[in-house]
Amino acid sequence: MTTDPAAIDIDALRRLADLHGVATGYWDFHGRRVDVEAQSLLAVLGALGAPVDGTSDDEDIRSALRAAEDAPWTRVLAPTVVVRRGNGPEIPVNVPHGSWVTLTWVCEDGASGECAQVDRWVEPHEVDGQLIGRATFLLPDDLPLGYHRLVATVEGGLVDSSTLIVVPDALEHPLLSQDQRAWGVSAQMYSTRSASSWGVGDAADLSDLVAVCADRGADFLLINPVHASQPILPVEDSPYLPVSRRWINPLYIRPEAIPEYALLPDASRRAVEELRLETSQWNTGSDLIDRDRSWEAKRKALDVIFSAGRAGHRDSLFRRFIADGGPDLANFALWCAMVEDSGSMHLPGDLAKVSSTTVDRMRFDMADRVEFWQWCQWVVAEQLADAHRVGLDLGMRVGLMADLAVGVHPSGSEPWASPEFFASGMSVGAPPDMYSQQGQNWSQHPWSPRALADAGYAPLRDMVRAALANAGAVRIDHILGLFRLWWIPEGGPADRGTYVYYDHEAMVGVVLLEATRAGALVIGEDLGVVEPWVRDYLRDRGVLGTAVVWFEKDSAGWPLHPGDYRRECLAAVNIHDLPPTGGYLAGVQTTLRDELGLLVEDVEDVRDRDRLELEKVVARLREYDLIRAAEPSEKDLVEALYAYVAATPARLVVASLVDAVGDHRPQNMPGTHLEYPNWRIPLCDAAGVEVPVEDLASNERLTSLFALLQSALG
Repeated sequence: MTTDPAAIDIDALRRLADLHGVATGYWDFHGRRVDVEAQSLLAVLGALGAPVDGTSDDEDIRSALRAAEDAPWTRVLAPTVVVRRGNGPEIPVNVPHGSWVTLTWVCEDGASGECAQVDRWVEPHEVDGQLIGRATFLLPDDLPLGYHRLVATVEGGLVDSSTLIVVPDALEHPLLSQDQRAWGVSAQMYSTRSASSWGVGDAADLSDLVAVCADRGADFLLINPVHASQPILPVEDSPYLPVSRRWINPLYIRPEAIPEYALLPDASRRAVEELRLETSQWNTGSDLIDRDRSWEAKRKALDVIFSAGRAGHRDSLFRRFIADGGPDLANFALWCAMVEDSGSMHLPGDLAKVSSTTVDRMRFDMADRVEFWQWCQWVVAEQLADAHRVGLDLGMRVGLMADLAVGVHPSGSEPWASPEFFASGMSVGAPPDMYSQQGQNWSQHPWSPRALADAGYAPLRDMVRAALANAGAVRIDHILGLFRLWWIPEGGPADRGTYVYYDHEAMVGVVLLEATRAGALVIGEDLGVVEPWVRDYLRDRGVLGTAVVWFEKDSAGWPLHPGDYRRECLAAVNIHDLPPTGGYLAGVQTTLRDELGLLVEDVEDVRDRDRLELEKVVARLREYDLIRAAEPSEKDLVEALYAYVAATPARLVVASLVDAVGDHRPQNMPGTHLEYPNWRIPLCDAAGVEVPVEDLASNERLTSLFALLQSALG
């Protein structure tokens, strides 16, 4: 039975929420304070491990409060300590009151040393009738960057250890130096196809697209997340709802580019070609992308190529890839094999538990299929690495820019293999805002902040490391998720959630450590309601923000002057959650939201605001002499907008490929699922005719826009 919220001591519940990093209220997009309901707080706290749920009464809450207050004292060391290099901080160590203790640091390379204890009196704390004292030690300020250990030895023989992560104070990169600026292109990789594609843009198409951009002076190509999707039909269309963020979607493989394809017997090559030809009927035109048909044909072709085996050196490279992937790759491939065998991501019975004896038996029984899925990962990683190398070889200073999704599918391989890292019963989303006025539910389980700390932030480390394996930069979608995420109790509406806070110093630090080791840039998508200190914090850490011309306005609603833009950002006219600029200028965003029932305001009122917004934008463009014609064309307006963002001090400027060719249809309509064909729109021109990769180099509109950017920023 659910407790009556009116009978709960709400003040005590809010204190409990504060101790667990759970927000008890937030400011909505109208600037009004919204208090989070008691039942939402109880559900979120329970998912975080607090001993409460929807049936808890006041005594349960008081008991949970005592446990939360005692929690920092119940461990000798915090599970993970994250420090900035050169900051030699003080480390607290909890021991029975009056006991002696020593603290040792041990680096990745085996070097070690003793921490000096400092004279710092801290009042003892009583836990279950025992006084716990706190000793304080000083960490050396010259420890190298990396993942190290702290080891505490307590009187009586108790030994405890924790992860010590030394991170950069700020990211350093040539493009972050005083006078460096660059421009690049953003593209939905799957939508950019060629005559040789299998119905979906793939790694070979990506190499050609990279070349088109690099030849015209671009320094980077930002692509959609390429995270792994489910291995069976139906294939998830959204690149932002993967089954794993560490592994890659094999749908992006070009089978004929696999070296072993050339060595196949004639009959096998003909079989592969016939499978490709089956996809040709839906590979061109403006029809929607059909991932199911493409993957069905491509998987059969991959089976043929895999079965042929590999030459000696190729097999050695593959075996090394498997060894480097370790248990995580083994678990992912086993999950793929079992899902393929069962025909569902919802694995039945003992198969739903990675630790079960049945799953252990499956590792042996399905060894060949496990190896197939490991091989797919090896192949797609090689092909993406080739595309990145093309960009660098052609002079790009960054190459590919990877994109990180916010989370993973609740029935995906990561929650299956490591359920302890996720908060069950919760989904991630966003509170209501002016574009999604009913809020958003992204159907993803969030990471548990406590579990991340207990694991030394290994899941975050491995995810970022994987993203940068074949890229020179990473864009982090909704980077505010490193600070807080909007948690929604499953079964409830999106507006009944609340924010849960993460240790941003640790989260950002790990990202910067991995980026430093990879020599890469980090860009944060920091749009929406953001506390001002967050942007300042990210800037000081060397993380570039994101500025979109439609959102950069002054208090009167006028577009910011170019000189008022942030320097430490990536400036854009268009992003994937907005229609292409041509469509935006035509009001597609309002028409579609009205047709799909996403508006809670009168549509004509919204259209009036759209018209006023456009009038102000055009007036600002005229103010800077970027438009001279009395009746500017759509192309004139699009190029003027890009000239405008190029005139800002932003270190990076990005041009959307959809704008470069004049596309109108949105790739994604936030807040929709089946109502709109999200992530299925092929790259088309203003007339709705598909623009294949082969035609991009000669596309006049693309050439004109890229020349404008190269002239301004090259």
